[in-house]
Amino acid sequence: MRHSLPIAPQFYVTAPQPCPYLADRMERKLFTALQGDAAEKLNNSLSKQGFRRSQNVLYRPSCADCSACLSARIKVSDFTPTRSQKRVLKRNAFLNRSASSPWATEAQYALFRDYLDSRHATGGMADMDLFEFAAMVEETPIRTRLIEYRDAETQTADDLYEGIRAVCLTDILEDGVSMVYSFFDPELMRNSLGTYLILDHVEIARSLGLPYVYLGYWVPGSDKMGYKANFKGVEIYRDGVWETMTHPDDYTADVHPMSIEPIAEQVARITLPDGQG
Repeated sequence: MRHSLPIAPQFYVTAPQPCPYLADRMERKLFTALQGDAAEKLNNSLSKQGFRRSQNVLYRPSCADCSACLSARIKVSDFTPTRSQKRVLKRNAFLNRSASSPWATEAQYALFRDYLDSRHATGGMADMDLFEFAAMVEETPIRTRLIEYRDAETQTADDLYEGIRAVCLTDILEDGVSMVYSFFDPELMRNSLGTYLILDHVEIARSLGLPYVYLGYWVPGSDKMGYKANFKGVEIYRDGVWETMTHPDDYTADVHPMSIEPIAEQVARITLPDGQG
């Protein structure tokens, strides 16, 4: 007997596990597969609703007793760099940007490993090997670019990074660029490369005529995510709409469990692209 596959995406929920951002919290994710001819449309639609891509999966936090994680993006037309950010741009002017199809190399992996060992030694990606790294970079069903930042002048024969000082895996959406994952040389910590990559992606979006830079999640109360609130023009996705971020202290990570909608209601509120609902 022949069965046709369902047109609408199927949504699932992960098992609870310790939150990587807030102590004594448990995280849970709502996710769906990103595949087939309609992958691009689905990614564009769900990205506007707070979802993020990881390989061929789209996910959004859906914790049982907390809703602290807020999807963040920069509205390019509202962005102007601060004095501090201008200094970051000047400090990293020696870097040359190049973009290519997502293809992993051993030099990238060497940089990735040193970055993890320096900054996220106990994180969920700490044990990622070369093959898993390649899957993270290369398994994408949509328009993705691997953006490298090189310092060609200081490259030497024994440089395992081959001149690469920072890397960002970037999705090109219909309304912006999405910074899927980035990493950089830990020896250049004082250069504020994390901030620099965001500033440069604002320029990338502007040059492409795209209105937004999607930053992933901002978590009030998390030191790891605090820097995302330092950019002018930041919007956050809350209660089903994008709103201009006010002062970070106006947001709280303490949310009563009774305020969290059931999973079925969350899924029912998701808007799917034409032909998938």
